[in-house]
Amino acid sequence: MRYGGNTTCIEVRVGGELIIIDCGTGMRPLGRALSAAGQPVVATVLVSHMHLDHLVGFPFFSPAFDKNNRLAFYSEPRVFKGLRAVLTDQMAGPTFPIGLDAMGAQLRFHELEPGDSVRLGEVHVRTAPLDHPGGATAFRIEFQGHSFVHASDHEHKGALHPPLLELARGADVLSIDSTYTEAEYPDYVGWGHSTWEHACWLGEEAGVGRVVLTHHDPSHTDEILDRIAQEAAARRAGTRVAHEGMIIDLMDGGIR
Repeated sequence: MRYGGNTTCIEVRVGGELIIIDCGTGMRPLGRALSAAGQPVVATVLVSHMHLDHLVGFPFFSPAFDKNNRLAFYSEPRVFKGLRAVLTDQMAGPTFPIGLDAMGAQLRFHELEPGDSVRLGEVHVRTAPLDHPGGATAFRIEFQGHSFVHASDHEHKGALHPPLLELARGADVLSIDSTYTEAEYPDYVGWGHSTWEHACWLGEEAGVGRVVLTHHDPSHTDEILDRIAQEAAARRAGTRVAHEGMIIDLMDGGIR
């Protein structure tokens, strides 16, 4: 009730660019806020992977139905089908009444191989592969000496993941999969998710300024997350548990 129940969708405003990471259910309230601003929406959408909890918000993203808006999607290629095909299937009958072709916005789709990077004006986006069933991608967004890394979904399997360690090195903020506690993890080996203890370890080894724990287990109550927040901050100073609506300003270091 306090930390929020939407699945992953992160808005990044940087260097005149609007970047959206993942299309979880949080994309619906984001779309309403963007539409209410009354300005054309030109956005880059970085998709970490194609599991339903990271895509299911897109059919309800109101800016996608406005012909004045432009959305550029970046995702890893997949063996069976790409992102456009997955979104098309998600919005096909009998499970959804409006097809992807009914969206009026200009939609462009690009594929990034693991380790690729892309320039968005003055903003540099780098990527790294994660350990998750079917694959997933971590993103590092850099601008004027500041950097934000988002790494979800990822399973640590008891060791640091070299590509993620390198991607996160020296970042201002690392937002990282922390679904379980180490005590819980043995029951979920192979599910593709990590622990808050591992997140603190990775943040320390990578010299990250601040670790933000995200992708919470849906069975974790507010009270459990409060306890994790206290224990994680004691383990590594400055560590925070993500909550819906959290705003992080990398230029002044503020979080609210």
